[in-house]
Amino acid sequence: MILDWPDCANARDLGGIPTEDGRRIRPGALIRSDSHGRLTPEAIRAIRSLGIARILDLRGPRECAADPSPFAGDPFYRQVPLLDDPLGYDPPEDSYAPMLDHNTTRIANAVHEIAAAPPGALVIHCHSGRDRTGTLTALLLAVAGVAPEEIAGDFARTPGTSTTAMLNTLTHARNRYGGVRAYLTHCGVPTADLESVRLRLTVPSHP
Repeated sequence: MILDWPDCANARDLGGIPTEDGRRIRPGALIRSDSHGRLTPEAIRAIRSLGIARILDLRGPRECAADPSPFAGDPFYRQVPLLDDPLGYDPPEDSYAPMLDHNTTRIANAVHEIAAAPPGALVIHCHSGRDRTGTLTALLLAVAGVAPEEIAGDFARTPGTSTTAMLNTLTHARNRYGGVRAYLTHCGVPTADLESVRLRLTVPSHP
């Protein structure tokens, strides 16, 4: 569901996406967006009223210094850079496999912050809400049990993306590591954290 967060251009709630075991993503549990530096004061107040458990800012220190988050002083805010040098990152058009292979510790840190967050909404963002945000949310949806085609379909709702790039990324995780859960275990994410993520993101589907 597209969210009206003036002036975010790419904010949406991933609630309602079905999982392969008959559950669905909990509405309000996982929100993805672009940078928050352009948010209006009214939007900032509205977001704070949502009961946010964690805002995960995946940008690097230089990006955050140039475009500070209005939530940087809030207790629920965490800056967890997903890339070593985001300003020099040029993602391939057909896959985010290099991001998975070369940022294992950073991805593990991000997943741990999510698993350890108190109950409430999770908001994940980077600069444009596309590459880093899309890749991390894809991993989280896979842990929750969402099918690759559903993950890729949601990913492609962001302008400038394609289902092919995400399907190739998930195929890489399966072929090289044995799947997303096995990949995250390889990164150092404990099984308990993976189960915590699955439980907090999903609810039973209505009959």
